[in-house]
Amino acid sequence: MTHERDVITDLVEEGKALDALLAGAREDVWTLPTPAEGWSVRHQIGHLAMVFAMAEKAAADPVGFKAFVAGLNSSFDAAVQEGLAPYLAMDGETLMREWQRQREATTKALRGVPPARLVPWLVRPIPAAVLTAAGMTELFGHGQDIADALGVTRRPTDRIRHIAEFVTLTWEFGYESHSLPEPRKGFRFELEAPSGEKWTLGAVDATERITGPAVDLCMLATRRRHRDDLSLTASGPDADQWLDIAQAYRGPAGTGRRPGQFAAVRG
Repeated sequence: MTHERDVITDLVEEGKALDALLAGAREDVWTLPTPAEGWSVRHQIGHLAMVFAMAEKAAADPVGFKAFVAGLNSSFDAAVQEGLAPYLAMDGETLMREWQRQREATTKALRGVPPARLVPWLVRPIPAAVLTAAGMTELFGHGQDIADALGVTRRPTDRIRHIAEFVTLTWEFGYESHSLPEPRKGFRFELEAPSGEKWTLGAVDATERITGPAVDLCMLATRRRHRDDLSLTASGPDADQWLDIAQAYRGPAGTGRRPGQFAAVRG
């Protein structure tokens, strides 16, 4: 996270962009199914509110956060469902207000973290900037599910730089999820930003590379599009394997998306 963009400012703008998708939505919109099996639009916003509430607690109350994590259900799916329950009970208008309130509270808490202090998280403490980028990654992925449910095409901006960087920081997660050995070294990512700017991320001296539009990398690693529908190219066998298993989150990979399920994404 060494570029000039402010990750918290961009998080705020991404939140506004998501809100715009649902501005004035009727109640029946909240029950629309999304590409995530069994999840409606209400599930998607409820999940975001749940994750942002966790991030607020981690930033503002580290001791309380550790106690909260210790009390989570050992089953990943059960913990998610338990966390979602209060949000799923809300009507759409109430849930939107709660999501906006929570997002503002989380933003305030993240801004209050001193630069040198690490924030506790689910596996290990991380810098507040990295946690904020993780929040942007959640916004991107779940926002895409909502856009797909609504039949809307989003216009990516260079704010996705934070998400692309988060992907390159978490490149090992796909190997962990599939119980596969990791290559000794990561990859060099040569990406084209929505603005046309060129970004070089990851292990810049790596011999294996992944090239293509930055938005395609974000779609791939959030598992919102299949690699066959994206313009990403691998140079090297490990890089090619990574395109099959990439994910920017811990835990089960999920079913992802089918080849051809959506029109090809172009940055």
